[in-house]
Amino acid sequence: MTTIDLNADLGEGFGRWRLTDDEQLLSVVTSANVACGFHAGDAATMRRVCELAAARGVRIGAQVSYRDLAGFGRRAMDVPSAELTAEVAYQIGALEVFARAAGTRVSYVKPHGALYNRVVHDEEQATAVVGGVLLADATLAVLGLPGSRLLEAARKAGLEGVTEAFADRAYTEEGTLVPRGQEGAVVTDPEAVVARSLGLARDRVVTTRSGARVEVDARSLCLHGDTPGAVELARRVRERLETSGVRVEAFV
Repeated sequence: MTTIDLNADLGEGFGRWRLTDDEQLLSVVTSANVACGFHAGDAATMRRVCELAAARGVRIGAQVSYRDLAGFGRRAMDVPSAELTAEVAYQIGALEVFARAAGTRVSYVKPHGALYNRVVHDEEQATAVVGGVLLADATLAVLGLPGSRLLEAARKAGLEGVTEAFADRAYTEEGTLVPRGQEGAVVTDPEAVVARSLGLARDRVVTTRSGARVEVDARSLCLHGDTPGAVELARRVRERLETSGVRVEAFV
């Protein structure tokens, strides 16, 4: 039977401000990418999300980012490798405290925003991120785009590299994501997102912005939690997958 993990970016709030409906999304997804305070999130939020995830049996991942609260981690930054390695380890360690307190642990690491896009092609930054993972916990998996420098560096370091796909993002013919600043980069039609989810999970293909079909071999499917109607859309995606014979389960 075909299996797929569903992951979502959670804990993306700060203080009294909340962006994602963490409690509802945790009833749908199997893996939670929790913001670790650099692009969003704070100590209380991390603790709350870890407790909710543990209660529902959802795997916890550290969503690490450039230090960019004002830009939500989506601004390009040039961070020296040694500094980036230390900051990745710092973020993982902060989340691990709350995961352990909730009776679980951090299972994987996923970069966010500008860092995620950078490590698709930048070998130096990818190696720095992997260095931070190794510094924090050499048993963690690394979640990233198929064919990325990040997953290549992870595998070279002996870490498990896990491929993911995005049902609500436009793809190029090279199998990479269309930058958010370009028109059509985000797929907003719910029916299209549901159909793309099934195609990615069952057939391992996605239609690009130009209409071409490219192969995307992914073990996890990302459902963005910061889009309008995210919870209902996530439920529709999971329901369509399961009724189509796709088993939804965590990759770790």
